[in-house]
Amino acid sequence: MSRKLAPPSDAAVPGLGSGLTRRLAVGVGVLAAMTRPTLARPPLARPALAKPPPRLVMLDPGHGGKDPGAIGVSGTYEKHIALAAAQELKRQLEAGGRYRVELTRHSDLFIPLEDRVAAAQRSGAALFVSIHADALADHEVRGASVYTLGATASDAQTASLAHRENSADRFSGAGPRSTSPELARILASLAQQETRMASARLAHDMVEALDRDLPMLTNPSRHAGFVVLQSGEIPSVLVEMGFMSNPIDETALRQANHRAKIAGAMKRAVDAYLAGLDHGSRTG
Repeated sequence: MSRKLAPPSDAAVPGLGSGLTRRLAVGVGVLAAMTRPTLARPPLARPALAKPPPRLVMLDPGHGGKDPGAIGVSGTYEKHIALAAAQELKRQLEAGGRYRVELTRHSDLFIPLEDRVAAAQRSGAALFVSIHADALADHEVRGASVYTLGATASDAQTASLAHRENSADRFSGAGPRSTSPELARILASLAQQETRMASARLAHDMVEALDRDLPMLTNPSRHAGFVVLQSGEIPSVLVEMGFMSNPIDETALRQANHRAKIAGAMKRAVDAYLAGLDHGSRTG
């Protein structure tokens, strides 16, 4: 009687079972690898863009050395008040770390007017602020004011002020200054219209900031042919903090807390002006 033979098992054929097991294991591993979710590689880091250097603000304390500037009713020299105010403004501007600040003079030193402008140009200044405290024959007049460059004076008082300021170089032995050929050339070309418009914006910001904390002259934004504002590339203003010829202004300007208040207002103006530049560069 014949009987059917059972199909051989892996165990019945030496070596066969282990080979099949290995092949099955490899197949399962390949399948698992094919179905395993792939991990996303992190994106390559972009190189950091270099931050532009902080903008340079050039402060110009008026007068100095053998040029005392205006002399107050109690004998205070404008040159000392201007330097003290500029140093306080420098301190406040640098405190936030947003700007670099340079002064045309750091001590009681005489600097010719055109050398002050040249210093700002060499440094690549973003703006130029000349700081003063004038005197008038009328001791009743007081208050701050801001000046930009103009081919003609906005009024008789400003014309007289510009003449006094432009004559500062007489202390160098050069005699009273008339309009220099360079200044005449700049005025004739409207000192580069773009720079004149930027100076007007800076003056507007300065008047608006000062007006919050200080008494101001009537029509405090004025213009004339100031030599120290003659840069054709750098927005420039001249700030008169008050009048040494007025007892109230002179007494206030001698006080550190009052100068700090003025400096705080001028800092707000610088902040507003440069923030406007940043906004323009982002949207332009």
